Amino acid sequence: MSILRLSDTDRAYLAGFLDADGSIYVRAKPNPTYRFGYQIAPAIVFFQSAKARESFEKMCKLMPFGSLRERKDGVCEYIIQRLSDLEEMIRLVEPFVRLKKRQLILLKKILDAKKREQNQITFTKLLELVDQFRELNYSKKRIRRILPVETER
Repeated sequence: MSILRLSDTDRAYLAGFLDADGSIYVRAKPNPTYRFGYQIAPAIVFFQSAKARESFEKMCKLMPFGSLRERKDGVCEYIIQRLSDLEEMIRLVEPFVRLKKRQLILLKKILDAKKREQNQITFTKLLELVDQFRELNYSKKRIRRILPVETER
């Protein structure tokens, strides 16, 4: 059940904006403070020229989560990263998304796997799911993350 009460028109508008000027991705960022040495960082991001900031802010106000910032290159970016907010955003736009449907489905799988991650085996499977974004999203800098094999002592 969605906590937001948006019309289907608003939900379709958000989905169309995501398809056209948005990004769905998950990164495995090296971080030694995490149990397996990586932080899994999913995000849904909307982009717009800072010249259109006023209308972009109106769209962003449809969602009570995420944060808006203006980059130095003149692009406004609205980013959603909190897991519960990502799940809500997926519920809102999933029926209407067309071009990024596979990314949205994969993000759902990753969020579910992230909740179930308990040990190195399940974390390795989570990393494999994250790696599937390589096939869906173009990235010059994509790095494949692999956990070192534990040896018996």
